[in-house]
Amino acid sequence: MEVILYNPQIPSNTGNVIRTCAVTGSALGLVPPMGFRLSDRLAKRAGLDYWKEVPLNYIDDLDTYIQESKRRPLFFSSKATKFYTEVSYNKDDLLIFGSETDGLPDAIHETYSDNFYTIPMVEGARCLNLSNSVAIVLYEALRQQKFL
Repeated sequence: MEVILYNPQIPSNTGNVIRTCAVTGSALGLVPPMGFRLSDRLAKRAGLDYWKEVPLNYIDDLDTYIQESKRRPLFFSSKATKFYTEVSYNKDDLLIFGSETDGLPDAIHETYSDNFYTIPMVEGARCLNLSNSVAIVLYEALRQQKFL
């Protein structure tokens, strides 16, 4: 499974996602521009020594990456209507999360509208923290795979 962060803005969130990917054996894809450098001390601190354990992909164009990988893209957004628990996850899925500040672009929503899912929250809540959202979805996907 591969987690993809589209334009991540907060270094500590990306560092925490690195840790989650490391302990689950998942790859991480990063789509620039990012709001920080990977050498940022907060990103390094949050990721501790896990950086070297995670296959890291830099993705210049998300749509091209999706097309070339031939893997199913699943997008997670507070604007979606289907729950993340409604998906039957596959080991090779791409789990794609938007920027903490801007989410995912409208063009991606239009192109892949059937592949959008949300994590339920109380009405009026803005959104969950990005690294928490990744952990929730990734562990559901792994649970369905019996953690193998």
